[in-house]
Amino acid sequence: MKIYSYKDLSKQEIEEICLRQLEDDSSIQDRVKNIVERVKTEGDSALLDYAQQFDQVTLTQLYLGKEEIESIAADIPAAEKEAIDTAYSNIRTFHAAQAVSESRIETMPGVNCWRESRAIERVGLYIPGGTAVLPSTFLMLGIPAVLAGCKEIVVCSPPQKDGKTNCYLAYCALKLGIERIYLVGGAQAVAAMAYGTESVPKVYKIFGPGNRYVTQAKQLIQSATMTAIDMPAGPSEVLVLADETANPAYVASDLLAQAEHGTDSQAILVATSLNVIENILKQIELQIQDLPRKDIAAKAIANSYVVLADNLEQGMLFSNTYAPEHLILSTTGFEPLIPLIYNAGSVFLGNLTPESAGDYASGTNHTLPTSGFAKAYSGVSLDSFLKKITFQHITEQGLTNIGRTVEVLAEAEGLQAHKNAITIRLKS
Repeated sequence: MKIYSYKDLSKQEIEEICLRQLEDDSSIQDRVKNIVERVKTEGDSALLDYAQQFDQVTLTQLYLGKEEIESIAADIPAAEKEAIDTAYSNIRTFHAAQAVSESRIETMPGVNCWRESRAIERVGLYIPGGTAVLPSTFLMLGIPAVLAGCKEIVVCSPPQKDGKTNCYLAYCALKLGIERIYLVGGAQAVAAMAYGTESVPKVYKIFGPGNRYVTQAKQLIQSATMTAIDMPAGPSEVLVLADETANPAYVASDLLAQAEHGTDSQAILVATSLNVIENILKQIELQIQDLPRKDIAAKAIANSYVVLADNLEQGMLFSNTYAPEHLILSTTGFEPLIPLIYNAGSVFLGNLTPESAGDYASGTNHTLPTSGFAKAYSGVSLDSFLKKITFQHITEQGLTNIGRTVEVLAEAEGLQAHKNAITIRLKS
């Protein structure tokens, strides 16, 4: 990992190293456009062909029904079943607490305004299934969708080699009350949910992380259709801020936990001394040897770097510029740093709070903004599946109180009909 010294970097150099390297986006974009257009025009036929081409699976049906899901879920081992049950409970508890009823406000006598939440009626959940199948993502997206009250929840995930899904995803579907899983992956899944096919229903908003193809497809359909997306969630990333109170072995494990996601993941270390950096790098070399996905992790680590900061406050300056998906404060002195955090998807405080806990079972959502989008986006929450509709009711007294204000402003803007809508009521 290359080591930079923060004090030796110019503002422009800091901005440059914080840019995520997506040099092949133009070629990916062309391929994604072709996939999306073909799904739009050919529907199921294109999806079946892509399953053969990309997943090496010949499908006769693009979905699993309730009975087949139940049969697959029955094979889940006891330990994994218990772990999913615990994660489900914690995630549900955290997200259920986000349901807030707002009060009606009388802005002036006789003028009453308020907001009410309504679930997005039809949502699509994309559950990745490339180099790793992610039942945790199914819980993170499915639980708030169910809590919000979405009427139709469409779930897409790539087929396994046997043309089915695995027992973990099937069991999550049972927990969530979802009776159909569509065996579609990649950009073609996004296109199918955006446009609808003979088998896959069209949805109003698409959720879920994925590779660059999925990210490009989500951004493309957002600009070309009326379908919304949760966020441009791309390759996973973590930034660990460490000082002398950090445990080098813990920090190394956190960096490698992100690195094993994919070769394009980033694991950034910001530390306050060369001694800390050297000890952590040694631990990375030791731990990576025992990882089943060490080749993937090694490529991601090579795509990452280290920043030497004079102190934790300077480290936070860099972190806010980078705007990480995951921010870990590996220090016993994390409390004073909390008010300094402006840009991060999710934050993990102290030496005993690994990012893995948030990925699976602490309760917070792991579908988070990447690639610097944490400067403007939040992670998925209950609110992500809701719309806020404003209401107002004006009484006779209220119309008298507010009428003249509206008439004056409407006339100032040259909108006579707007003024008349008030005047005609006041006269009567």
